Amino acid sequence: MEAGNNYRSGFIALIGRPNVGKSTLMNQMVGSKVAIMSDKPQTTRNRIRAIYTDDAGQAIFIDTPGIHKPRSALGHNMVRVALDTLSEVDLILFVIDVTQELGGGDQFILEQLRNVDTPVFLILNKIDQVHPTQLLPVIDQYRTLYSFAEIVPVSALNGNNVETLLQVIMQYLPEGPQFYPTDQVTDHPERFIIGELIREKTLQLTSDEVPHSIAVVVDQIEPGEREDVVVVHATIYVERPSQKAIVIGKQGKMLQEIGTRARQDIERLLGSKLFLHLWVRVKKDWKNREDILRDFGYFEEE
Repeated sequence: MEAGNNYRSGFIALIGRPNVGKSTLMNQMVGSKVAIMSDKPQTTRNRIRAIYTDDAGQAIFIDTPGIHKPRSALGHNMVRVALDTLSEVDLILFVIDVTQELGGGDQFILEQLRNVDTPVFLILNKIDQVHPTQLLPVIDQYRTLYSFAEIVPVSALNGNNVETLLQVIMQYLPEGPQFYPTDQVTDHPERFIIGELIREKTLQLTSDEVPHSIAVVVDQIEPGEREDVVVVHATIYVERPSQKAIVIGKQGKMLQEIGTRARQDIERLLGSKLFLHLWVRVKKDWKNREDILRDFGYFEEE
């Protein structure tokens, strides 16, 4: 891929505690929904690459799982994936929620950042929820703990200051080639994104008992009888029969609503009409079984 003189490109990791808005920020920067969003912690389980391209350069964002104290094999893998990413990128965005106090999770991340030479930006997210005067004490507190290359306040949800953040990011990227075509916004296959969109709707609609126990596997994608129709078969896995009952709902209404909302997003992704067939199956204690985690795609190859 040809690029002009002084063209810049590089990889940027987003890191932070669970639920600080990393996925929302990444989607806002690339202008497309490539990472799922939910108010449930630990939504992101895989490294999701999103791609922003303009005339000056190309930024490839890696949204890492939120760093937390792991309680399962899945949790340990999520944290390992997040920390491994720090050594593989040109720039790190440490995202915090300015409505939350600095906590043990933030301190742990800062300790890990001291082991890397990569420039780190402090991203103050959710500034729309606080008065501007409340930002200065937060900035001063974090400045005493780490020497950040830049400190940028944003509202990922509303898009406030995101354009400025992109401009600053480009200044820090090295000169390099354009890795992906201009119109490409992610390097994940459609099958992965479809599964994530189904999981997002399940997370949003089910109770707190279910989310951490949900995995989605897209079993088959096939053409429909008409050229403009795609047929998707997918399975939602849970750990207990009681969770299966919640996801299906009375007379199947919950599963129907999950399917309706997911179908709308997937149709926008594919640009085609969609028939979505969903099943719910129990796979006991799957979060602690490495063979199943690999089958579900949560363990990356070493």
